[in-house]
Parts: sequence; C-alpha cells; structure tokens
Amino acid sequence: MPIFLRKKRIKRILITFLSLMMILSIICIFYNWWLAIINIIVTISFYYLLIKADKIFQVEAEKYISSLSYRVKKVGDEALLEMPIGILLINDDYTIEWANPYMASCLKENSLIGRSLYDVADMLIPIIKQEIESEKVSIYDHQYRMVYKKEEKLLYFFDITEQAIIEKKYENEKPVIAIVYLDNYDEITQAMDDRERGTLNSRVTSLLNEWANHFGIYLKRVSSDRYTAFLNKEILHELEKDKFSILDEVRESIVKNNIPLTLSIGVGVGLNSLPEIGASAQSSLDLALGRGGDQVAIKLMNGRVRFYGGKTNPMEKRTRVRARVISHALGELIQESSRIFIMGHKYPDMDAIGASIGVLKIAQIYKKETYVILNEQEIDSGVQKLLQEIKAKSDIYDHFISPQGAMDLNINNALLIIVDTHKPSLVIEERLVDRIERIVVIDHHRRSEEFVRNPLLVYMEPYASSTSELVTELLEYQPLSKIDILEATALLAGIIVDTKSFTLRTGSRTFDAASFLRSKGADTVLVQKFLREDVDTYIKRAKLIEKVEFYNNGIAITKGEPDEILNQVLIAQTADILLTMEDVEAAFVISRRPDDLIGISARSLGNINVQLIMEELEGGGHLTNAATQLYETSIEEVEQRLKEAIDKYLEGGKEK
Repeated sequence: MPIFLRKKRIKRILITFLSLMMILSIICIFYNWWLAIINIIVTISFYYLLIKADKIFQVEAEKYISSLSYRVKKVGDEALLEMPIGILLINDDYTIEWANPYMASCLKENSLIGRSLYDVADMLIPIIKQEIESEKVSIYDHQYRMVYKKEEKLLYFFDITEQAIIEKKYENEKPVIAIVYLDNYDEITQAMDDRERGTLNSRVTSLLNEWANHFGIYLKRVSSDRYTAFLNKEILHELEKDKFSILDEVRESIVKNNIPLTLSIGVGVGLNSLPEIGASAQSSLDLALGRGGDQVAIKLMNGRVRFYGGKTNPMEKRTRVRARVISHALGELIQESSRIFIMGHKYPDMDAIGASIGVLKIAQIYKKETYVILNEQEIDSGVQKLLQEIKAKSDIYDHFISPQGAMDLNINNALLIIVDTHKPSLVIEERLVDRIERIVVIDHHRRSEEFVRNPLLVYMEPYASSTSELVTELLEYQPLSKIDILEATALLAGIIVDTKSFTLRTGSRTFDAASFLRSKGADTVLVQKFLREDVDTYIKRAKLIEKVEFYNNGIAITKGEPDEILNQVLIAQTADILLTMEDVEAAFVISRRPDDLIGISARSLGNINVQLIMEELEGGGHLTNAATQLYETSIEEVEQRLKEAIDKYLEGGKEK
C-alpha cells in the first residue's frame, strides 16, 4: 500500500481521537476545571500535529498522483505503440489518420499515416461500409479478428493466426464414415462360378485397398458387396479434390472383363456422435443408390448434398423380386385405406397420366374409392387428346377430380400415391402432401435432395424407362381379371413418349412391359393419334432449332423469344431433335412457360451428365434427360446461369 494512503488512514484515526477529546473536555468542565484545562491543552496539541500531518499528506499525495499519471501515460503509449494489437484511425474518405507501428508491420508498410485504405487494405472497405462490428480478415497469411468502432472510425486488429490453425486442425481431424457399396454385385456374380467370383473379389479388393492406403483410409470389408471406411475431414477434402477417381478406376478396370460393376459411396460427416455419422453415411448411400449408383453422395450439416460421379446409366435389374414385393405391399396399403388419391407432377405428360391410370386400375381391383387429381387447364395437346378418349369412358373419367375438389374431401385414413415425381414442390397440389400422412412414391427419376417426407412405400428405379413401365410391372402381379384397352393404351403411350419410341433408355424389361400391354389390347395406332401435332407446333419448334448456338464443343443451346410462351412438351421435343443432329453431345432449350416460369429441357447422349447441370439450377432428372424451372425475370439471365453451370460441370471433370 502507498505510504500516503497509510498516512491518510492515520489522519482519520487522529480526527476520531480529537473528537473524543473535545467531548471529554466538555464533560470535565462540569466536574473538574483543572482536568478540563489539561484536556483542552492536549487537544490543541493534537490538532496542531493533525494540521502539520495534513500538509505532509497533501504534498505526498500530489507526488504520488504525478508519478502515477506519468506511469499510466507511459503504459498507454507502450500499449498503443508496442503491444501486438493493430490500431487504425480513419476518416470518412477512408484515409488513415493514425496507425500504430504494429499495424504498419502487419500491412508490411513503413508508414500508414495519410495513405488510403483502398491502397493498403481494400478488403476492409466492404466491412466498414456494411458497419460490421467484428469480422475475421486475412492479411498476408495471417488471420485477424477486426473490431470496428463506428463512432470513432477506429479499427482494432487482434492476431488469431494460432487460434485459426488450431481450429482448422480440430476441424480437419473430425471423424468421417463412408460406406462403399458394389452396385448389382449379387446379380452380376449370380451366374459366376467360384473361380470367377474369387477373381472379381480379388481385383475389386485390391483396387480399393490401394486407394485406401494412398489416402490413409482404414477400409474394412463387412459383407460381399459392402465396405466400411473410416477417415477424417482432411482426407475427405483430398478425395473431393481427386473427384473420387476410384469410381472411374473400378468401372474401367472391371468393364475390361465385360463385367458392368460400379461403386456407390455414401459419406457421413460433420455430426457430433459416431452413431449419427454412421446413420448419415447410410442415408447418403441410399440417396446415391436412388439416383442410379456409380456415384458418391456427401450429406452436409446444412442439409445440402454434394454428388460426384454418376457418369453411367443405371444398370437394369434382371430380377423382378422387388417389383413383386412392392406390388403386394401396395395392395395391402390400398386395402387398409379408406380413400385413394393419385397425383402426378404439374403439367403432366403422357407418362404421368398413363401411370396414374395404371395405379387407378390397381385401386379398383380392391374396390376402393379412388381419385386421380388433374388440373385440366395445365395439360398439353397430347394429354388433351387422351382425356377426350377417357371422357368417352365414364367409368374412368368419373374418377378424375380437380385439385380443389380433392382438398374438399375427407382425408381421414386416406392414401396418397405420387407418380412420376418425388419432389413435393412439383406435384399438382402440394397442400395434399402436407395434409395426408400416408404417402406412396412411384418414380423413375434419380432421387434428388428434395423428397417427400416419411413415405410409407417408395418404388424408385432409375434404370426404368418410365413410371408407366414400373406401374405396368406392378399390375402384372395383381389379381387382374381384365384391363381395359384404353387403360393399356395410356400406359403404353407413357412408355413410348419417355423412350422416344423405344430409342432411348430402354431395357429388356421395357419391351416386356410393352409386350404385356399389347397382349391386353393396347392400341399403337391410338398412341400415334395422341402424339400427332399441328402445323403451328411444328413451326414453333423449327424456329427454336433455327436459333441454335454451339457452346463449348458439342453443346447446343437455343432459346425462345422473351415474350414467347411455349409449353414444356414442345421445349422437350426440341431438345430431343437437337440431339439427333451431327456433332451434338448435349442440347439445352430455354423458353418461358405458361405458368410464367422459365423452363430448360436438357438432353445428352450420355457423355455429359445433364442431370448434374440441371441440379445446379434447382432441377433434376436423369443422366441423359433432365429439366428445371426457374423464376428469373429474363431468358438472358437464365442462359447466363446455364452457361455458368455448364462451365462448372466441365471444369470439375464432369462431376458435381
């Protein structure tokens, strides 16, 4: 404790003592004059000493305060000039009025006073303009936490480089679990003998072990077609830089022996516990398989998913066991339901309508009250012609209902069957998806991030040519007594439209389904009648083709006029025709739609994955057939976004 403070305490004691002596003197006056006089003399003496001590105290206090002020000023100067904290004082024109030496060294300048912030640290300007109070900034390989005082135009910089290094190391060492799955392994090896199967296993395991050792991954085979891999986020980043080349290595190596084996990998990352990471890896794998396999799916913390691969068309499954199981499960769900609603996507095409009619037939087998939801204001000419034929069949048309009509019905214990899409945002009446809890999804598109919540049953097969093909197979396993000619024709029309008359995405099961429908009386002449077009449509398509431009080696892009409204079917047909032209590897057609959205139809021969390009634009589809709808105000803006997505795809090595 400083001496002058101790003397201050003594002064207080003396004052208290003098007060007591004065009181005692007053009391003594009434009893003993001599004793009172002695007390007064003593009190006066002590008072004299107190005055003298007070003068000494004031002198020492002034010396102490003067010394303290000097020390505080010195410490302040050292803090401003020597402490490792950067300080900048700027004016309204972003000119530096004062800076401490540490800040100058951070910016590698001899002097900052009078310099413009635009010249020495322009990355700070946006932060200051947005009046962000605290932000991390990077200056010459160092990380700083910048604190901005708006009123004083003052900036502080705290070096957090070491902290950032530790945080990055912690983040890089977070655990990651990946599940590696051999697509169609059981079906491929079913016809092999033990020697061939052993050779295949040895080759695949060798490739995977080399890959794992190269990147420092612990890989363990847990079944004949499944491996589990343990790694960290730093290794995952390296794998992403490598674009998961193991997919290409396995495919190219095994295909040399005429064995169409591919890999699918589901990756779980970023969660707090190992069980959660493992569950995320399995969910990612399910998503990769739902999109056709031969790809990697990485599910992120924000719900987004990154995909790599997907270069090959899904391999057709030769076994029909799954179709039989799904058919029986669907029959049981229909039997348990009070009312059935069937719904396709907005602006339904022939496949969506055909599949809806096929599911209607299945529901009628169980004598359930069934409705097909359709907005007759949002259908193309082909579907209109089909609907005219259906109207002549009252027993079919009586089951069609408008979206609002469906909303007015009782949905208690109802079953909603969604066909030809799995995205809630694309169905005809999205409110029904929110209201009805029991939902079934039947679709042939590759699964996207957006999906119906908690469906009871999902039948998604990306290898299938169309949803009508899948529904036809389900019909084959139902106790059918008879199928109407128009019902069979509608299903066949859906298959023909989606396969472009059996020229694209067809497998042996596609022809089996068509054969079954023909045996039930499907009329191919009537299908051609549905697909006929008028002269105006032909001219509009020709005008679109006339304006085609080539972009980046074999990619054809054409667009409609800014104020021209074209339906989705015409846009899709134009893309199909462009794909038949010489030197065209992929085709993209852009036009404004009747719903005031701007649509893009994308087609390819397989070397370019148009699905990944459309997913960059919030769409989806197949490797060779995809589309999207955007809310942008101009076709030029959409074209620019499309070209950016194409560039990103090509620069990424044909990956996403």
